[in-house]
Amino acid sequence: MTGKYRFYKTPEQKWFIDIPEWTKDIEELQMVLGADTMLDVASGNTNECFLKLSDAPFEGAEEARLIENLQGSIGGGNYLMATFRGESVNQEMWLCEVTEYVFGYLPSSIYVEVTSD
Repeated sequence: MTGKYRFYKTPEQKWFIDIPEWTKDIEELQMVLGADTMLDVASGNTNECFLKLSDAPFEGAEEARLIENLQGSIGGGNYLMATFRGESVNQEMWLCEVTEYVFGYLPSSIYVEVTSD
């Protein structure tokens, strides 16, 4: 699965993924626990960014690797992005159950590229 997603930061400095068809609580789409930090980096500290996400490698993609499956407890998983744009970042992040909604399962790696809208 490959898709392009918009992420945006509210005036309260909270990051969310934009999934218009989402029918559950909007708070479930909030990016927290490291994912917000990575979005600050990916966006260049702006309030919006677009990411191409895939469960298969593609040219120009960065890899976030699953380091702890949390489906049996809080849901989702902890991922590690070792590098971003050729720089070492070693950013751990929790990606919640929305990851499973986007991909249909919890991938062992998520491949990411910043794109234009």
